[in-house]
Amino acid sequence: MATTAKPRTLVAIPARWGSTRFPGKPLHLIAGKPLVQHVWERCQDCRAVDDIVIATDDERIVDAAAAFGARAVLTSPDHPSGTDRIAEAAGAFPDHATIINVQGDEPLISPALIDDLARALQNGPTISMITAAAPILDPAQVEDPNVVKVVFDVNGDSLYFSRSPLPFVRNPSAHTRHYRHLGIYGFQRGFLLQFVAWPPSRLEQTESLEQLRALENGTRLRVVLTNELSPGVDTREQADAIEAHLLSQTA
Repeated sequence: MATTAKPRTLVAIPARWGSTRFPGKPLHLIAGKPLVQHVWERCQDCRAVDDIVIATDDERIVDAAAAFGARAVLTSPDHPSGTDRIAEAAGAFPDHATIINVQGDEPLISPALIDDLARALQNGPTISMITAAAPILDPAQVEDPNVVKVVFDVNGDSLYFSRSPLPFVRNPSAHTRHYRHLGIYGFQRGFLLQFVAWPPSRLEQTESLEQLRALENGTRLRVVLTNELSPGVDTREQADAIEAHLLSQTA
């Protein structure tokens, strides 16, 4: 990891104990390690990141993090989102001007992608918020409401995010490509604190997409394109599938 890069960048990994579908998910063992440890270890391979913290609501996760060498911050159990949780945790790192939110349930997250977002924020102080997207290769995913789509302008700044097909293809001869939004975010510190101070917005609540709060308040997100996909773990079955993948890599 980088130790002298300016401005300093913090990766914050939100890890909540009480997942509705998968209680205790951050400490679920995958190939012998807690899920959140896999995420933390991927972040350890980043070159443009100065510090990593796990932001959690549970002492069990704090203790587990200490056991595998990570720093964890105990945050309020009442946060409505991971973004609120990382904003509180960032208070323990006042010298870090940029913060990357890496989901705590993506054990295959790409360190290179995290670095791309970090460097873009470091080199572009006018970029308030940043995220990533990948081309959709399976046409069925365009119609899938669980796959969030994004459209962006010629500068790579977001125009809209939706669970609906986006854009709607009225004219196939335009050869439009569809892009899947990936759930990684980066912030300039000041904007992160402003973001969590705003109330949930109308479109955010309509689509259940937190990033729309930024758009409704006049801030576009810079969209970094990637071919790296990192499946999340929402169920035990998904955890088992990722475990099988990891074990096959070491066989």
